[in-house]
Amino acid sequence: LFAKVGSTLVGSNAVSLAAAEAAAAAGGRPVRLHPGALAGEAREEAERLVLHAAEAMTARPGEGFAYLCGGETTVTLRGTGLGGRNQEMALAFALAAERHGLHQGWVFLSGGTDGRDGPTDAAGGLVDPWSLARMRAAGDDPRARLEDNDSHRALESSGDLVRTGATGTNVADLQILLVR
Repeated sequence: LFAKVGSTLVGSNAVSLAAAEAAAAAGGRPVRLHPGALAGEAREEAERLVLHAAEAMTARPGEGFAYLCGGETTVTLRGTGLGGRNQEMALAFALAAERHGLHQGWVFLSGGTDGRDGPTDAAGGLVDPWSLARMRAAGDDPRARLEDNDSHRALESSGDLVRTGATGTNVADLQILLVR
C-alpha cells in the first residue's frame, strides 16, 4: 500500500533557527545558539535564559549579541488564566530579568511558528525592560498574572503580545534574545 509513498521535509526548527542566525549575523551582531532543543517548564527555561544573559553581559560589558533558541517548552497549569507556553515564557523572562537586575539593554521574543500560542489569537510575546512597568501602569500585577497562568492578559495590557495570524506552518517555537 505504501510502496510508492514518499515524504519530503521542507522545513524544521533547525531551518528556522539557521534563517534567524543568518539575519542576526547580517546585522553585524554576534550570534549564539542554544545547545539542543529548548524543553522543560517555560518559566524555568526563562529563568535560565535570564541568568545566561546576565552572565554574558557581565563577562563582556558593552558587547551585544543575539541568543537563539528553538524547541517547545511546557506549562503546568496552576491557575485559570489565558495564555500559552510562549506568552508564559515571555512574561516569566521579564519578571526574572527584573529580579536579577537586568534593567536595560535587552529584548526577548518567544513565539510559535504557527502563529498560535495556546487557545489564543497571539503567537507569543515580545518583552523589554519596560514591559512590567507598562503592565503595572495599566493596573496589572504581572507576578499574580503569571501565578494564574494569565500571561495573555498581562502581555495584552502592556502591548507586548505578538499577533501574526496563522502562518500555515508549524516547526516548533523560536526564542530570540537580543542584548545591546
